[in-house]
This record gives sequence, structure tokens and C-alpha cells, in this order.
Amino acid sequence: MKIWENHQIDGINRMPARAHFLTFPTREKALLNDNKYTHAFKNLNGVWKFMFLDAPEYSPEGFFASQYDTSTMDDITVPGNWQLQGYGKMHYSDLWYNFPINPPFVPTENPTGIYKRTFFIEESFRGKQIILRFCGVDSAYHLWVNGQEAGYSKAARNESEFDITDMVKVGQENDVTVRVYQWSDGTYLEDQDMWWESGIFRDVELLGVPKDGIRDFKVTADLDETYTNGLLRVEAALRTEENVQVTFELMDAQGNTVLTETAGNHGEKVCMEAVVENAEHWSAEIPYLYKLLMTVEKDGQVIEVIPQNVGFRNIRMNGDTFLVNGVAIIFKGMNRHDYNPRNGRVVAKEEIEKDIILMKQFNVNAIRTCHYPDSYYLYDLCDEYGMYLIDETDLECHGFELTGDYKWITDDPTWETAYVSRMTRMIERDKNHPSIIMWSLGNESAFGCNFRRMTEVAHEMDSSRLVHYEGDFDVESADVYSTMYTWLENPDKPFLMKDIIEKSEKPHILCEYCHAMGNGPGNLKEYQDLFYAHDKLQGGFIWEWFDHGIESYTEDGEKYYRYGGDFGDDPSNKDFCIDGMLMPDRTPSPGLYEYKKVVEPVTTSAVNLEQGIIHLISRYDFADLDQFRLVYSIMEDDVMIQSGSMELPSIPARSEKEVKIPYDFASVKAKPGAEYYLNLSYQLKEHTAYAPVGHELATAQFKLPVYKEGIEIVPEGMLRVTKEHTVLHAEGANFHVDFDLVRGNITSIVRDGMEVMSKGPRLTLWRAPISNDMEIIDQMKKVHFLHLEHEVVTEVQYQEENNFLRVQVDTINSTTNSAWHFKTRYSYVVCPTGDVLIQVEGTPSGRTDLAPDMFPRIGVTMHLDQSMDQVRYFGMGPGENYADSREAAMMGVYENTVDGLFTNYVVPQANGNHMDCKWVSLTNDRGMGLVASTEDSFNFSASRFEEKDLDDAKHTCDLKKRDYVVFNIDYKQNALGTYACGEWQLDRYRAKFEPFKLSFRITPFNNKEISDKHVAHERVRV
Repeated sequence: MKIWENHQIDGINRMPARAHFLTFPTREKALLNDNKYTHAFKNLNGVWKFMFLDAPEYSPEGFFASQYDTSTMDDITVPGNWQLQGYGKMHYSDLWYNFPINPPFVPTENPTGIYKRTFFIEESFRGKQIILRFCGVDSAYHLWVNGQEAGYSKAARNESEFDITDMVKVGQENDVTVRVYQWSDGTYLEDQDMWWESGIFRDVELLGVPKDGIRDFKVTADLDETYTNGLLRVEAALRTEENVQVTFELMDAQGNTVLTETAGNHGEKVCMEAVVENAEHWSAEIPYLYKLLMTVEKDGQVIEVIPQNVGFRNIRMNGDTFLVNGVAIIFKGMNRHDYNPRNGRVVAKEEIEKDIILMKQFNVNAIRTCHYPDSYYLYDLCDEYGMYLIDETDLECHGFELTGDYKWITDDPTWETAYVSRMTRMIERDKNHPSIIMWSLGNESAFGCNFRRMTEVAHEMDSSRLVHYEGDFDVESADVYSTMYTWLENPDKPFLMKDIIEKSEKPHILCEYCHAMGNGPGNLKEYQDLFYAHDKLQGGFIWEWFDHGIESYTEDGEKYYRYGGDFGDDPSNKDFCIDGMLMPDRTPSPGLYEYKKVVEPVTTSAVNLEQGIIHLISRYDFADLDQFRLVYSIMEDDVMIQSGSMELPSIPARSEKEVKIPYDFASVKAKPGAEYYLNLSYQLKEHTAYAPVGHELATAQFKLPVYKEGIEIVPEGMLRVTKEHTVLHAEGANFHVDFDLVRGNITSIVRDGMEVMSKGPRLTLWRAPISNDMEIIDQMKKVHFLHLEHEVVTEVQYQEENNFLRVQVDTINSTTNSAWHFKTRYSYVVCPTGDVLIQVEGTPSGRTDLAPDMFPRIGVTMHLDQSMDQVRYFGMGPGENYADSREAAMMGVYENTVDGLFTNYVVPQANGNHMDCKWVSLTNDRGMGLVASTEDSFNFSASRFEEKDLDDAKHTCDLKKRDYVVFNIDYKQNALGTYACGEWQLDRYRAKFEPFKLSFRITPFNNKEISDKHVAHERVRV
């Protein structure tokens, strides 16, 4: 059997797993806590020599020898994935194995990379134990040092260390050879939803550590039963049995020593226990860290000083909840892969830090490391910034699900070592991080004897944390009940969130929910409301943080992002990897802004707006709301008429209080047609590690009880109406409007010689599919043909009376081969002022039982002059919003451009909708254009692209701008849902086959004569 197919061999000559820590020669250097100041350290990242082979057996003879000629080998960057450096094939799949399933055997054609480099070992390494550490290699590899075989390891996302002390020469050049296998028996445990990428993709480090120092240690920082005093326990394993003593010095966040204890060793062990009175607690909201210094001395000489951050916190079960520091916390979490659009799974500390800072700024408090342990940088940063972690084992066997025997190897005892080892190596490395709340056994691998054993071992190794595994469907072993994408409503689903609420006897989390693919997700608020209402529902983790697009360029240098299937990879789950809250260039999606709002730390409601009294509920579990300054403003449409700020009083976590805002309501005098809103912004009043003073973490808005009806206008002037064959022509002093008497629609509106509209309103039920429509696209297109619309005109009537032209058009609107239809009536009134009053009414007719359950939209579409790219509107903004994704939007007057309204999703799709609009203006750079307004409200969007353009394009680079602006006014836009993987559009948010009426006014105008908002305030009576 080939060694890379032997699942009984977990590693050869690999050192026992241990905590990841640094060791220093002095206390001063330990406090600096940087690699440079350790006893001896060398980073081996950089350019290595590289040879790519179709299989390991093709390796040249003696390739591992020091004298092997590398002059013909290529150069490759380490860390790096070789697929992104020109070797092998990029491949994305969600669950398939890319070879026949016959564990533990893998293909004969097994892409293999041979890496070689030389390195000099400085004198600082002399007399030390010299360790070569690989932080991540995919999937398995052999190691040679100076031509001598040093070991073998696998488990791609686990660290491996090798003692090479006796193989290297200090003060001389040395060489290392690594042969990496893309496929191994370990691949059967590494079938995660991500790109298949291979090679040395994390840091390679050379360490020199004292031979008489600490090999490993475990810090337990718990709290007593009253959550008052800290209970500190340190168990250290030495590299020697000779007599040493270890001094444990604990310092608070200000650097003050609060505890000093000295202990001697008993053989290779040193233990210390102490009580820290009135210990500060660690939580994601208040991540208070102590610093522990462990100083090892032998014969009065300092051997080493090891620093370790310590956070006191307690995790325990309490019936159907789990508690952190006595509180049933709520995870407001993200699933996060290591990802970079250029470098694949190679991520630097700085990138990880940007992720965590951005998460904190968007109210995220938890990360699930899907589906493997992350780079070690992440854990220190989560300790420091405050982020709860579910640390997940590098284990997923998803492809077995399709064999009909999902637990094929999961329930095979011969695989126990492979399963358990991956978890124990993770726990050993990460055990000292207070941010870790749960150990996760892996993902989507069914359940069997190997997971039972993993659970037992996890509890034996660490009883201070909980064990998580979503695949434990009956919650036989796991401490928490974890599910994915559990639906809120569906008559055909046997198990919904309500069933969990009724039946679960353990705390529940959604380890994945609200699949953030493309335009969406919807329903975030509905899930969060359940979490707040039921303590046993302790939150969840959005799938996922990043769109995993691969940065690419057209021949013209235009950047775009490729996804599955773009590399000839087959089978592929295509754009299923484009499912993040961040776009590949780190642009936050509209969905992330929605999530920030839904999980914000303050819930605000109005008590008495005339008196300025509001009610606040703290959604924090530990922090006080007095960290915020409340900034308020009263808006009169686009004018701020009052503003101010106040510091919030103390409102402890999970409590509530009424607050009075000192604005002067009595001075607010209504102007005709204007709308008045109170806007609230909760801003940090002090600088934090993740955000500056003034950063906004929560908002609220209330419509004030102030209104005065707009000025009534009776249009006056002359209107001349003529008919030329099939064209009806209405002309006023500085405008004309043309109708096509066959199709019944407006074909032109001209004001002052400028054609502002070239195609008038026409009913449409179609929008370009969004990613969350993926499960229903075939039904929409192949059953109901919703993208193939037909409008059959049954009658066109018109009459001219008192300088008004009234046009009535009756149509039947449906789609190819459909027996259902809307009976539609368009009513137009052309005024002598140039205003056009439009009403579109529809009645479900025909074989109504054959109609679809929902429509993408119900509205009208128009074409405007391409120069009219300046947009102002009064409605919900500034970001796009939909019925089930509107919490982040606030009513107001917003300005943008047509291009600025476009959300540039990696996969083009419908976007840019704005709800509850009262008016919208589109003008050119001279202020000429039109205003669309209503006494009710409508949805609007404006784009350079037709829906067909968005539907046909695979990538952003495929889109070509039209020579006109597509302008949509909608009665209703369908909801988004998260049906790409999860809940469909909730019934109450759907656009249905129902009677509708859409009324609005089109006013060609020049903003040099009158402002758009004053046009909209008018009430035209005819």
C-alpha cells in the first residue's frame, strides 16, 4: 500500500501536537512578543524551487539529495497554492470527490509538487532544539532535511512539527525537500465546500527552543460559582526531567502584577493553581485579557520566558441553554474560510485582522472556522478584539452522501485514528484561547462510531468547553443541538424552527443559515426575532463571509471574478462559491449592512415622539449602553432642521430604559407635502480597538406626526392633439408626447427639445433571476416562461377635452403558452403643463389555477435618455432594499448616479431596488429630465442594463451598457429569500397573482425652474 493511501498512518516522526506559543530569553523580549526576539527563529517563506509531476512515482531519483541539481526546476512562492501559480487545474465543488470513491485509495494520477530550498542556520540556534514547523500543507507530504528523510504528515489544515536538531548544521547552509501529494487517504476527510487547492499554503517556520524549557502547557482560566473570582490553573510539560523552577506572573491589562507563584517540576511536569480575586471577565463584548509570563529558571539562570494571554470566562450547560459567564449568549456569527481572490487559501495576519475588525464594525460577535482550524493568527486576534469561536476540525466527508452510505468511513473503526487525530491536534494547538467556546468535530460527515469516540476524547481533553457537531442529528453526543438552514415556513417541510422551539431539550444554534449568495439573504430579521424571543435559540452563523471569486482580467484589462466551471472543472457547483457577505474585493454587500442592522446592540421604539421619549432595549449580553453617544436629527425631506447629541445613561446588558431626547418638537412647522423623520444614530463615544470615536453601531428612524397636504395644482395651458396614421401626438408650449395607437404605449416624451423618454411604461412581471432563485429558475423559465412576456392590446381609446388628453389602453398580459393572464388597463392623462398622469391596473384572469405561485415583480419599465444619470429620490435607502431585506434602509432623500445605484454582484443579477418611494428624479448634467411621483408609494430602480442583459451575463465583464437608461416603477418586487440554500420567500413577502393598481405622475422638468421635491409635493387635480 502506498503510504499516502494508508489511513492507519497518521504521521511519521511528527512531534506530538502542542500549543502554539513563542519562547523568549528575557522578560523584556517576552513582553514584545514578536518572532524576532525569540531565542532563535527563521521564517522559510519565500521563493522555493519547484517541480510538478503527474504522480509521486515520477519523482527523479535522488531528488531529495542535497546535491540534486535544481537549476532546471521552476520557482514557486511559499506559502501558495500551486493551482494559482500555473500548475494543475483549478476545481470548485461543493460535495463531489474528483475521483472514484474507494477509500482509502486515490487516483494513480496524483498531482505532486516537489519543493526544495536552502537555508542558513545562524549561531543563535546552537545548543537549541531545532524544530521545523509546517502550518498548512495540502494534502499530505514527505519531508527530507539535508538528504535525510525527516518525516511524513497529513491533515492539510493542521500544524506539523519535526525535530531536525540532529539533521542540520549550525552556522552552515542546509537544505529541505518537501514532496506534496494532492490526493491522499486524508482527502476523503477533506471534502469541504471550497476550491480544491494544493501545496504549502501556510507559513513554514524554523524554531530554536531551549532543551530545558517548556514543551507544552495548558492554561485554564475559569470563574467560580458566583462569577466573582478567577480560577487559574496551568499545567506545563517540560522537555527535561532535570530540576527547574517556573515562576508564573499574572499581569492585568495595565501591566500591573496581580499574582506571582513559583513551582518546581515533578519529572517533566509543572502545575500551578491560584485564585484571582474579583477577576475581570473575558467576553466578545468586553475582551479583557491578562498577561501570563512563565519564567523557567535552572540553577539560578533564566532559561526562557513564555507569554500567554489569559481571559477568565466560564462556559457551562444550564438545561436547554449554555451559559457564558452566567448568560445564555446569542451568537451573531459568520462562517469564515481562509480566502484571498489572488492567492487562494493563503491569507496573511493583516488580512485576518481586517476581517475581524470589519466583523466587529458590523456587529458580528462570533466565527465558526468552517471547516477546519484557521491560521494560528486568527485565534490571538479573536482573543484581543473579542470574538466567540467555534473551532472546527479539518474533517468533512460530504461526497459519501451521494453513495447512499453517508457514514461509510465515519462508522468504520479502522478510520478512528484518522478522525480523532485531526481533532486532538486542533485542540492541542488552540486550547489556550479564551475566544474558543466550542470544539466542533467537523462538518457534513454523517454520524458513527468515530464521532462518538471524538466526543469522548474532546470531553476528556477539555471539560471546560462544549462539543459541537451538526451531523449528530439525534444529539446523541454533542452538547448543543446544531442544524443548518432550518426553515421558518414550508407546508411540505416536516421540521421547522417552531419544532425546535417545542421539542429541543438542548441549546440550539444554526451553524449555517441565511445563505448569502448574490442579492440577499432575505429573512434575517425573522430569524433574529426568534433568537431574541427564545433563550434556547442561541443564534447562528451566516453562510458565509466571503465570495470565493478568483481575480481575473479580460484582454482589455477589465477585472472580473471567475467561479466554478470557468476553468473547465467538471463536475462543478458553478457559482455556489459566490455566497459571501463580502465581495471578493472586500466590498461589503447590501446583505452585510442588513445583518449589521438586524443584530445591532440597541432596539429602539417610540413612546411619545412629541415629547421626545423613546424606549431602548440593550441587546448586549455584558456591555453597557453608556458607551454610546446618541446623535439625533430631524429631517424635513432633505433638510436637517434640528440636530444634537446626548450621552446615553447607564443601561446594563439585557435591560431596558426610557430616554428623553432634547429636541424641540413644537418648533417643527409643517410645509406642504414635506415629510418629517427623526433619525437616530448610536455612535461610539470613545475609541476602541476596532473602530474610532463616532463609529455607528445602531440606528433608528421614526416618522414624526407632522404633515400638511401638498399644494393643489390645476394644470393650465394649451394642448394640441393630432393623429398621424398610428401616432397620436399631444403638443404643449414646450413639450410633446407621442402614443403608438397600435401598441397603446408612449413612444416619446420631449421637453425643450430633449427626448426624456423614448419608451413609455409597459407592464412587466420579470426581473433577472437572482442567485436565490436558482432552485426555481427552471420553473420560472421552462414551465411558466416568465421571461417571455406578451402584451396583447384589446382596445385603445382616447379623447381630448379642455386641453387634456385622456388615453385608455386595455391589454392582456401573460407569457408564452400560458392560459392565465392579467387583464390590464393603462390610463393616461396628458396635461397642458406636460405632466402625464398614469395609472396601471391589473386583474387576474384566464385559467388562474395555472398561474405561478409568485412573480419576480409586478411593475412597469421605461427607457430614458442616457444622459439622465443624476438620480435623486425620496424613499428607502441608501442601499438597495426588498420586502424581506429592508431593515438597514431609512426613509430620506438620497442622491446617486445610475451607475452608483447598480450593485456589481460577481454573477450579474437583478439589483438596485428601492422601496416606499414618493418620488424620484433623473436629470442630465444641465438639470433637465423628469420627476416620477405618487401620492401613495412605489418601488423604483434605474440601470444601464435590461433584465435580459443581467440574465444572460455570466460575469460582470459580459455586461455592455445600453444607450439609454432603463427606469422601473414597480407595484411590488418579489422578496429575496435564501432559497439557494435555505428558506424560500416567505408568503407574506411574495409578489402574487393578485389585483394591483399602480398610480404615478411623470413630470418633464428643468431643475433650474423648480426643484424635484417641490414638483413631487404638488397635488395635481384634473
